[in-house]
Amino acid sequence: MTAQPDRPTARPSLAGPLAHPLARRWLLASCVPVLLVLGMALTVPPAPSAATAGTPGPADMAGMPGMAGTAGTAGDSPDLAAAGLTAERNGYRLDLAGPAPTPGRATDLRFTVAGPDGSPVTDFAVHQTKKLHFYAIRSDLTGFQHLHPDLAEDGTWTAAPDALAPGSWRLYADFVPNTGPHAAELVLSRTVTVPGEAAPVPLPAPGDTATADGYTVTLTARPAAGAHRLTAVVSRDGRPVRDLQPYLDAYAHLSAFHEGDLALAHLHPAGTVDGDHGGPELTFQALFPEPGNWRVFLQFRTAGQLHTAALTLRVD
Repeated sequence: MTAQPDRPTARPSLAGPLAHPLARRWLLASCVPVLLVLGMALTVPPAPSAATAGTPGPADMAGMPGMAGTAGTAGDSPDLAAAGLTAERNGYRLDLAGPAPTPGRATDLRFTVAGPDGSPVTDFAVHQTKKLHFYAIRSDLTGFQHLHPDLAEDGTWTAAPDALAPGSWRLYADFVPNTGPHAAELVLSRTVTVPGEAAPVPLPAPGDTATADGYTVTLTARPAAGAHRLTAVVSRDGRPVRDLQPYLDAYAHLSAFHEGDLALAHLHPAGTVDGDHGGPELTFQALFPEPGNWRVFLQFRTAGQLHTAALTLRVD
Protein backbone atom coordinates (compact mmCIF):
# COMPACT_ATOMS: atom_id res chain seq x y z
CA MET A 1 0.00 0.00 0.00
CA THR A 2 1.19 3.52 -0.68
CA ALA A 3 1.74 6.34 1.73
CA GLN A 4 -0.97 8.93 1.91
CA PRO A 5 -1.14 12.21 3.81
CA ASP A 6 -4.04 12.92 6.08
CA ARG A 7 -6.62 14.56 3.84
CA PRO A 8 -9.84 16.46 4.23
CA THR A 9 -12.74 14.11 4.68
CA ALA A 10 -15.56 16.01 3.10
CA ARG A 11 -16.47 17.62 -0.21
CA PRO A 12 -19.68 19.28 -1.28
CA SER A 13 -22.39 16.87 -2.35
CA LEU A 14 -25.88 16.98 -3.72
CA ALA A 15 -28.55 16.08 -1.21
CA GLY A 16 -30.67 13.03 -1.80
CA PRO A 17 -33.66 11.38 -0.19
CA LEU A 18 -33.03 9.73 3.11
CA ALA A 19 -33.14 5.97 3.05
CA HIS A 20 -35.52 3.96 5.14
CA PRO A 21 -33.95 2.51 8.28
CA LEU A 22 -32.34 -0.88 8.57
CA ALA A 23 -32.81 -2.16 12.08
CA ARG A 24 -29.63 -3.24 13.76
CA ARG A 25 -27.65 -3.36 16.92
CA TRP A 26 -24.06 -3.29 18.01
CA LEU A 27 -22.39 -4.08 21.31
CA LEU A 28 -19.11 -2.37 21.78
CA ALA A 29 -16.32 -2.72 24.29
CA SER A 30 -14.43 0.63 24.36
CA CYS A 31 -12.57 1.74 21.26
CA VAL A 32 -10.43 4.24 23.15
CA PRO A 33 -6.88 3.51 23.76
CA VAL A 34 -7.07 -0.02 25.14
CA LEU A 35 -10.09 -2.03 24.17
CA LEU A 36 -11.55 -3.53 21.07
CA VAL A 37 -14.92 -2.53 19.71
CA LEU A 38 -17.02 -5.56 19.14
CA GLY A 39 -18.04 -7.66 21.82
CA MET A 40 -19.37 -7.77 25.33
CA ALA A 41 -18.91 -11.52 25.13
CA LEU A 42 -21.72 -12.10 22.66
CA THR A 43 -21.34 -14.66 19.91
CA VAL A 44 -21.75 -13.81 16.26
CA PRO A 45 -23.99 -16.12 14.21
CA PRO A 46 -22.34 -18.46 11.69
CA ALA A 47 -20.73 -16.55 8.84
CA PRO A 48 -22.39 -16.66 5.45
CA SER A 49 -20.42 -17.74 2.45
CA ALA A 50 -17.97 -15.29 0.91
CA ALA A 51 -20.25 -15.04 -2.09
CA THR A 52 -23.11 -13.61 0.01
CA ALA A 53 -21.20 -11.69 2.68
CA GLY A 54 -22.34 -8.08 2.86
CA THR A 55 -25.07 -8.66 0.26
CA PRO A 56 -27.97 -6.26 0.82
CA GLY A 57 -31.24 -7.60 2.17
CA PRO A 58 -34.69 -6.67 0.90
CA ALA A 59 -35.04 -3.38 2.77
CA ASP A 60 -31.48 -2.22 3.40
CA MET A 61 -31.41 1.42 2.31
CA ALA A 62 -34.63 1.15 0.37
CA GLY A 63 -35.49 4.22 -1.64
CA MET A 64 -31.90 5.11 -2.47
CA PRO A 65 -30.64 4.27 -5.96
CA GLY A 66 -28.25 1.34 -5.87
CA MET A 67 -28.97 0.66 -2.22
CA ALA A 68 -31.23 -2.09 -0.99
CA GLY A 69 -32.00 -2.88 2.66
CA THR A 70 -32.73 -5.25 5.57
CA ALA A 71 -35.95 -5.45 7.49
CA GLY A 72 -36.43 -6.05 11.20
CA THR A 73 -36.00 -4.14 14.42
CA ALA A 74 -33.02 -3.46 16.60
CA GLY A 75 -34.17 -6.09 19.07
CA ASP A 76 -34.54 -8.87 16.52
CA SER A 77 -30.94 -10.04 16.53
CA PRO A 78 -28.64 -9.12 19.42
CA ASP A 79 -25.92 -11.26 17.86
CA LEU A 80 -25.89 -9.04 14.79
CA ALA A 81 -25.70 -6.02 17.08
CA ALA A 82 -22.65 -7.53 18.78
CA ALA A 83 -21.04 -7.96 15.38
CA GLY A 84 -21.84 -4.44 14.23
CA LEU A 85 -24.03 -5.65 11.40
CA THR A 86 -27.23 -3.72 12.00
CA ALA A 87 -28.23 -0.09 11.44
CA GLU A 88 -29.95 0.69 14.74
CA ARG A 89 -29.10 0.44 18.42
CA ASN A 90 -30.35 2.11 21.59
CA GLY A 91 -32.77 4.17 19.53
CA TYR A 92 -30.06 5.53 17.20
CA ARG A 93 -30.30 4.76 13.49
CA LEU A 94 -27.97 5.24 10.54
CA ASP A 95 -29.70 6.65 7.44
CA LEU A 96 -27.96 7.12 4.09
CA ALA A 97 -28.85 9.73 1.46
CA GLY A 98 -28.18 9.78 -2.28
CA PRO A 99 -26.58 9.77 -4.65
CA ALA A 100 -25.44 6.15 -4.74
CA PRO A 101 -21.73 5.48 -5.34
CA THR A 102 -20.61 5.66 -8.95
CA PRO A 103 -18.21 2.91 -10.10
CA GLY A 104 -14.74 4.16 -10.95
CA ARG A 105 -15.39 7.66 -9.66
CA ALA A 106 -15.16 9.17 -6.19
CA THR A 107 -18.65 9.92 -4.88
CA ASP A 108 -19.40 11.84 -1.70
CA LEU A 109 -21.52 9.80 0.69
CA ARG A 110 -24.05 11.65 2.83
CA PHE A 111 -25.77 10.26 5.89
CA THR A 112 -27.42 11.14 9.19
CA VAL A 113 -27.66 9.50 12.59
CA ALA A 114 -31.25 9.69 13.81
CA GLY A 115 -31.72 9.85 17.58
CA PRO A 116 -34.40 8.30 19.80
CA ASP A 117 -36.79 11.13 18.87
CA GLY A 118 -36.32 10.42 15.17
CA SER A 119 -34.50 13.68 14.43
CA PRO A 120 -30.91 13.86 13.11
CA VAL A 121 -28.38 14.07 15.95
CA THR A 122 -26.23 17.19 15.85
CA ASP A 123 -24.27 16.82 19.10
CA PHE A 124 -21.54 14.17 19.22
CA ALA A 125 -18.82 13.62 21.80
CA VAL A 126 -15.19 13.63 20.66
CA HIS A 127 -13.56 10.21 20.90
CA GLN A 128 -10.16 9.35 19.48
CA THR A 129 -9.91 13.06 18.58
CA LYS A 130 -12.89 12.87 16.17
CA LYS A 131 -16.66 13.12 16.43
CA LEU A 132 -17.25 10.23 14.04
CA HIS A 133 -15.19 7.52 12.37
CA PHE A 134 -16.39 6.17 9.03
CA TYR A 135 -15.26 2.82 7.58
CA ALA A 136 -15.88 1.18 4.23
CA ILE A 137 -14.98 -2.40 3.25
CA ARG A 138 -16.02 -4.54 0.28
CA SER A 139 -17.52 -7.99 0.90
CA ASP A 140 -14.23 -9.69 -0.10
CA LEU A 141 -12.40 -7.58 2.54
CA THR A 142 -10.70 -5.32 -0.01
CA GLY A 143 -10.84 -1.56 -0.49
CA PHE A 144 -10.59 -0.61 3.21
CA GLN A 145 -11.10 3.08 3.92
CA HIS A 146 -11.14 4.91 7.27
CA LEU A 147 -12.38 8.49 7.07
CA HIS A 148 -13.47 11.35 9.31
CA PRO A 149 -16.50 13.07 7.75
CA ASP A 150 -17.65 16.64 8.26
CA LEU A 151 -20.88 17.45 10.10
CA ALA A 152 -23.32 20.11 8.88
CA GLU A 153 -25.53 22.09 11.23
CA ASP A 154 -28.59 20.06 10.23
CA GLY A 155 -26.93 16.79 11.31
CA THR A 156 -25.88 15.65 7.83
CA TRP A 157 -22.47 14.01 7.60
CA THR A 158 -20.47 14.00 4.34
CA ALA A 159 -17.73 11.43 3.76
CA ALA A 160 -15.47 11.58 0.71
CA PRO A 161 -14.11 8.09 0.06
CA ASP A 162 -11.92 7.20 -2.88
CA ALA A 163 -13.72 5.53 -5.79
CA LEU A 164 -15.43 2.30 -4.74
CA ALA A 165 -15.01 -0.72 -7.01
CA PRO A 166 -18.15 -2.56 -8.19
CA GLY A 167 -19.58 -4.95 -5.64
CA SER A 168 -21.24 -5.03 -2.24
CA TRP A 169 -19.82 -2.71 0.43
CA ARG A 170 -20.55 -2.25 4.10
CA LEU A 171 -20.32 1.27 5.51
CA TYR A 172 -19.85 1.82 9.27
CA ALA A 173 -20.34 4.91 11.45
CA ASP A 174 -18.59 4.82 14.84
CA PHE A 175 -19.60 7.57 17.29
CA VAL A 176 -20.57 8.55 20.84
CA PRO A 177 -23.70 10.69 21.32
CA ASN A 178 -22.92 13.67 23.54
CA THR A 179 -25.53 12.79 26.16
CA GLY A 180 -23.34 12.65 29.24
CA PRO A 181 -20.19 11.09 30.71
CA HIS A 182 -21.54 7.56 30.49
CA ALA A 183 -22.81 7.64 26.91
CA ALA A 184 -22.09 4.39 25.08
CA GLU A 185 -19.99 4.22 21.94
CA LEU A 186 -22.06 2.95 19.02
CA VAL A 187 -21.17 1.46 15.64
CA LEU A 188 -23.93 1.36 13.04
CA SER A 189 -23.65 0.15 9.47
CA ARG A 190 -25.47 -0.34 6.20
CA THR A 191 -24.65 -2.01 2.90
CA VAL A 192 -24.50 -0.44 -0.54
CA THR A 193 -24.08 -1.98 -3.96
CA VAL A 194 -21.79 -0.28 -6.46
CA PRO A 195 -23.04 -1.23 -9.93
CA GLY A 196 -20.85 -3.02 -12.40
CA GLU A 197 -19.17 -6.39 -12.75
CA ALA A 198 -17.49 -7.25 -9.46
CA ALA A 199 -14.19 -9.12 -9.54
CA PRO A 200 -13.81 -10.83 -6.12
CA VAL A 201 -10.27 -10.96 -4.72
CA PRO A 202 -9.27 -14.12 -2.80
CA LEU A 203 -8.42 -13.51 0.84
CA PRO A 204 -4.64 -13.69 1.37
CA ALA A 205 -3.44 -16.57 3.52
CA PRO A 206 -3.03 -15.91 7.25
CA GLY A 207 0.39 -14.64 8.27
CA ASP A 208 2.10 -12.57 10.92
CA THR A 209 3.90 -10.00 8.74
CA ALA A 210 2.71 -7.16 6.51
CA THR A 211 4.52 -4.38 4.66
CA ALA A 212 3.54 -0.82 3.78
CA ASP A 213 5.67 1.88 2.17
CA GLY A 214 8.92 0.18 3.18
CA TYR A 215 7.80 -0.51 6.75
CA THR A 216 7.28 -4.02 8.12
CA VAL A 217 4.73 -4.84 10.79
CA THR A 218 5.16 -8.16 12.59
CA LEU A 219 2.67 -9.66 15.03
CA THR A 220 4.41 -11.44 17.90
CA ALA A 221 1.37 -13.10 19.47
CA ARG A 222 -1.50 -15.03 17.96
CA PRO A 223 -4.89 -14.24 19.48
CA ALA A 224 -7.65 -16.62 20.42
CA ALA A 225 -11.35 -15.89 20.61
CA GLY A 226 -12.08 -13.87 23.72
CA ALA A 227 -9.82 -11.44 25.55
CA HIS A 228 -6.23 -11.56 24.39
CA ARG A 229 -3.13 -9.38 24.22
CA LEU A 230 -1.82 -8.66 20.74
CA THR A 231 1.64 -7.20 20.11
CA ALA A 232 2.97 -5.71 16.89
CA VAL A 233 6.52 -4.56 16.10
CA VAL A 234 7.24 -1.94 13.42
CA SER A 235 10.60 -2.02 11.62
CA ARG A 236 12.21 -0.66 8.47
CA ASP A 237 15.16 -2.19 6.64
CA GLY A 238 15.54 -4.60 9.54
CA ARG A 239 15.84 -1.83 12.13
CA PRO A 240 13.23 -1.01 14.80
CA VAL A 241 11.18 2.11 14.15
CA ARG A 242 11.06 4.57 17.05
CA ASP A 243 9.64 7.70 15.44
CA LEU A 244 5.95 6.90 15.10
CA GLN A 245 3.84 10.04 15.33
CA PRO A 246 0.53 10.32 17.17
CA TYR A 247 -2.48 9.30 15.11
CA LEU A 248 -5.93 9.66 16.69
CA ASP A 249 -4.33 10.15 20.10
CA ALA A 250 -2.37 6.89 19.84
CA TYR A 251 0.64 5.53 17.95
CA ALA A 252 -1.45 3.24 15.78
CA HIS A 253 -5.02 2.38 14.89
CA LEU A 254 -6.04 -1.17 14.13
CA SER A 255 -9.28 -2.26 12.46
CA ALA A 256 -10.23 -5.88 11.77
CA PHE A 257 -13.06 -7.37 9.70
CA HIS A 258 -14.24 -10.97 10.01
CA GLU A 259 -14.28 -13.07 6.87
CA GLY A 260 -17.80 -13.84 5.72
CA ASP A 261 -20.01 -11.65 7.92
CA LEU A 262 -17.85 -8.48 7.92
CA ALA A 263 -18.02 -8.04 11.69
CA LEU A 264 -15.87 -5.05 12.67
CA ALA A 265 -13.33 -4.84 15.46
CA HIS A 266 -10.82 -2.10 16.16
CA LEU A 267 -8.44 -1.29 18.99
CA HIS A 268 -5.61 0.99 19.97
CA PRO A 269 -2.25 0.32 21.57
CA ALA A 270 -1.95 0.57 25.32
CA GLY A 271 0.23 3.28 26.82
CA THR A 272 0.47 7.02 26.51
CA VAL A 273 1.59 9.21 23.63
CA ASP A 274 4.90 11.06 24.04
CA GLY A 275 5.55 13.16 20.96
CA ASP A 276 7.07 11.61 17.84
CA HIS A 277 8.69 8.77 19.76
CA GLY A 278 6.34 5.83 19.24
CA GLY A 279 7.42 2.26 18.52
CA PRO A 280 8.79 -0.13 17.77
CA GLU A 281 6.46 -2.25 19.91
CA LEU A 282 2.72 -1.67 20.05
CA THR A 283 0.58 -3.60 22.51
CA PHE A 284 -3.16 -4.03 22.05
CA GLN A 285 -5.85 -5.46 24.28
CA ALA A 286 -8.17 -7.37 21.96
CA LEU A 287 -11.52 -9.06 22.35
CA PHE A 288 -12.35 -11.22 19.35
CA PRO A 289 -15.85 -12.65 19.84
CA GLU A 290 -15.43 -15.52 17.38
CA PRO A 291 -12.70 -17.56 15.72
CA GLY A 292 -11.90 -17.47 12.03
CA ASN A 293 -9.98 -15.31 9.61
CA TRP A 294 -9.86 -11.57 10.27
CA ARG A 295 -8.47 -9.06 7.79
CA VAL A 296 -6.45 -6.61 9.87
CA PHE A 297 -5.54 -3.04 8.84
CA LEU A 298 -2.94 -1.32 11.02
CA GLN A 299 -2.54 2.41 10.44
CA PHE A 300 0.38 4.46 11.72
CA ARG A 301 2.05 7.74 10.84
CA THR A 302 5.65 8.81 10.27
CA ALA A 303 6.95 12.14 8.94
CA GLY A 304 3.40 13.33 8.42
CA GLN A 305 2.46 10.38 6.19
CA LEU A 306 -0.21 7.82 7.05
CA HIS A 307 0.66 4.18 6.30
CA THR A 308 -1.72 1.22 6.21
CA ALA A 309 -0.41 -2.35 6.56
CA ALA A 310 -2.85 -5.21 5.92
CA LEU A 311 -2.64 -8.90 6.85
CA THR A 312 -4.90 -11.85 7.44
CA LEU A 313 -4.99 -12.99 11.07
CA ARG A 314 -6.24 -16.41 12.12
CA VAL A 315 -8.07 -16.33 15.44
CA ASP A 316 -8.37 -19.78 17.04
